[in-house]
Amino acid sequence: MGPGTSNPVRILVVDDDPGDVLMIEEALSDSDVDKVIDVVNDGQEAMEFLRREGRHTEARRPDVILLDLNMPRMDGRQVLGAVKRDDDLRTIPIVVLTTSNADTDILGSYTLQANAYVTKPIDLDDFNDVVHRIDEFFGRVAVLPKQR
Repeated sequence: MGPGTSNPVRILVVDDDPGDVLMIEEALSDSDVDKVIDVVNDGQEAMEFLRREGRHTEARRPDVILLDLNMPRMDGRQVLGAVKRDDDLRTIPIVVLTTSNADTDILGSYTLQANAYVTKPIDLDDFNDVVHRIDEFFGRVAVLPKQR
């Protein structure tokens, strides 16, 4: 399922840290998995994007969401809960990608039906490696639900 043989994987990055967003985008663009990356900076905007509201009426449904937990307005936990309660959105895989390695955040995320929980490494090479592995998994290994 290489580039050109199927539709690109659509990844929605939900993170309020511009430095982390840049590192995620760079790590994702480093691989040859065909993808489209959208970025929103907080949970409220993520929900508008997913529901095609406000300035996101033209938004395309993502195949995967990379979700930070700690954000203003509406945090990742609230987004995770809202998406997994929504019959239309709940099938979108969500990878929590966050700095927190607190047991309560890990358990809480899986309780809210996160598909994976990954801690952001401090080291840049490790960070790139983690994002590449997520990218490879969802771009080449996992079978994703068809767009509706």
